[in-house]
Amino acid sequence: MFYCQTSLVKIHIGSDHAGLEFKNKIIAHLTNQGHQVTDHGPHTYDANDDYPVFCIPTAQAVAKDSTSFGIVLGGSGNGEQMAANKVKGVRAALVWNIETAKLAREHNNANVISIGGRMHDEEFCLKLVDTFLNTPFPADARHVRRIGQISNFEQNGKIT
Repeated sequence: MFYCQTSLVKIHIGSDHAGLEFKNKIIAHLTNQGHQVTDHGPHTYDANDDYPVFCIPTAQAVAKDSTSFGIVLGGSGNGEQMAANKVKGVRAALVWNIETAKLAREHNNANVISIGGRMHDEEFCLKLVDTFLNTPFPADARHVRRIGQISNFEQNGKIT
C-alpha cells in the first residue's frame, strides 16, 4: 500500500475514557480535512470502560479494509496498541514522537497507530496523526521482507 498525501482515506478510531477527549478532537480535525472517519467509541465518558471493547473493533475494521487506517487512544497507548495487535492483519505502532509516527509507516507499513492521550497535548497529537497519514510506505525490499516475515508467522507460526 502506498499512501499519497493528497488522498482522502477511511480512518477508524477508538479509545478508552482517557483518550476520549483527544479522539473527538482528532475526528473533527480529520473530518475537516475531508477524510471519512468511523468512530468506534466510546461516545461518553465512563472511567470504568475497557479499551479492548473499543480498540479491537477499530482494528477489526482496518483488517477488513486494507485501504483504511486506524487510530487507538488511551492514557499511555500501550494497552490499546496491544489490543489492536491481537487482530490478524493489523500492524499497530505506539507512537510518541514525530519520528516514531513517520517510521511506523516507512519501515513497518503500520496501518494503526496508538497514542497516549495523557502523554501529549492536543496540538502534538494532531501532528502525530498527520505525520502518520502523510508518510508513504516506500515498499523498500528489506522492509517488505520483514513485514512478510511477521505476516508469515501470523499465518502459519513460522518465520520464513
